[in-house]
Amino acid sequence: MNKVVESAAEAVADVTDGASLAVGGFGLCGVPTVLIEALHELGATGLSVVSNNCGVAGRGLGRLLAAGRIARATGSYIGENKELARRYLAGEIEVELTPQGTLAERLRAGGCGIPAFFTPAGVGTQVADGGLPWRYAPDGGVAVASPAKEVREFGGRSYVMEHGITTDFGLVRAARGDRFGNLVFDKAARNFNPLCAMAGRVTVAEVEELAELDPDEVHVPGVFVQRVVVLTPEQAADKYIEKRTVRS
Repeated sequence: MNKVVESAAEAVADVTDGASLAVGGFGLCGVPTVLIEALHELGATGLSVVSNNCGVAGRGLGRLLAAGRIARATGSYIGENKELARRYLAGEIEVELTPQGTLAERLRAGGCGIPAFFTPAGVGTQVADGGLPWRYAPDGGVAVASPAKEVREFGGRSYVMEHGITTDFGLVRAARGDRFGNLVFDKAARNFNPLCAMAGRVTVAEVEELAELDPDEVHVPGVFVQRVVVLTPEQAADKYIEKRTVRS
């Protein structure tokens, strides 16, 4: 089955208002920027986004955020995204903060058909006990707070139950892919992209190179991928570096 589509616009044309998206990337590494830009042009709004972080100003999911297209964000890192912090504190967006390892496992579990699992991460904190602000009210009060989660004891240790995540769409970026949807990722881009590919009911992959892949090198099998968009050399080379140095 040839899953290659002609354009990014065609690949995301059925993303409607209110859709949920699992979006790959780690920081700005491995972010499906071309698909995000096509989604920006499409105009879909009220989106629920699951991603490790929400991009930066003008880049990645930051494009959709600045346009007011994202209604809810589930992630583990707000980072230096001042626009996300502003919208969150102003009550313009709902934000569910999740421990990074828990977020990864929730996506993996959803992709594997596992509805829930138990983890020690978050036990004894508001992650388990509830009360984390998901949405603020305009007056600064908490309009929506996280609910308490089930906690059980196994082997004398407490664990909190977390639910697997599935979304309407998965948007990912791969270094290489084939026409069947098999994908290979490069270095840190492999952190969340495979998980988001698994979690999406319809997953779209933008690939920097269309190639014949050795089965032994495949990171995500094509069964999880429904559409493949092949980037131009210019699009593949357009990789923004958030910080070129970490100290002077």
